[in-house]
Amino acid sequence: MSYSVGQVSAFAGVTVRTLHHYDRAGLLSPSDRSRAGYRLYSDADLARLQQILFYRELRFPLEEIAEILQDPQANALERLRARQRQLAEEISRLQQLAEVAERAIEVQQTGVPLTPRERFDVFGEIGFDLSYATEAQLKWRDSDGHREAMARAAAHTKEDWQQLMGEAAVWRAELLTVFDDGEPGDGDRAMDLAEEHRRYLARWFTPCPPDMHRRIADDFAADPRAFALVVPPSQQRPGLAAYLCKAIHANASRSAGSRPEPEEDR
Repeated sequence: MSYSVGQVSAFAGVTVRTLHHYDRAGLLSPSDRSRAGYRLYSDADLARLQQILFYRELRFPLEEIAEILQDPQANALERLRARQRQLAEEISRLQQLAEVAERAIEVQQTGVPLTPRERFDVFGEIGFDLSYATEAQLKWRDSDGHREAMARAAAHTKEDWQQLMGEAAVWRAELLTVFDDGEPGDGDRAMDLAEEHRRYLARWFTPCPPDMHRRIADDFAADPRAFALVVPPSQQRPGLAAYLCKAIHANASRSAGSRPEPEEDR
């Protein structure tokens, strides 16, 4: 039995243009022509089309499909296994992207409930980097402390934010003074400021034991986006992030009743 190109298009779910393209590419040429010169497809042609569509669904390029169909016994299994590995990797990547999107939505939903003008009035130069906040959600997603911090942040009023940002500004000015005065990062003044920062986090966001504070400090030193939440770029100094990290680690060791670790050992 023979089928016209229109009939094949209808029940195979492909366009006539696609069938013409397969013909020109030598991938699927109809077995016959009508007296008027129209393409006519046989049952064998339809079986070949079904194979083509199967490989196209797996996103094989047409050239590779042609090679497989020329010698299916020699090529198909190995190529299918390779494609299976590629698809598994792609599925994993897409799952990660979906998770990132989900966390970004959570960040937006649990973010600071202020208008853009209020944000400017309250935060000034302190910026809210969505990419960093999203990565933080992924990194700390299993942390009760992070979930509590996000929930408490969402519950803060404008007046709360004005107060806590005012406290942060005073603390930041003291940090810059200590740094500019050349005080050592593991000195008493620097460690006292580190302890004040830890208590500030506990007061406004979540309990912050020394080990958690160490991890936060490591983020400050490793990621400029994290440090910009504490000191805006216009007020930063070379080495300031590492200095604060050292002070926090030293204070954590002091709180644990041990001597601070030498810098070269960390």
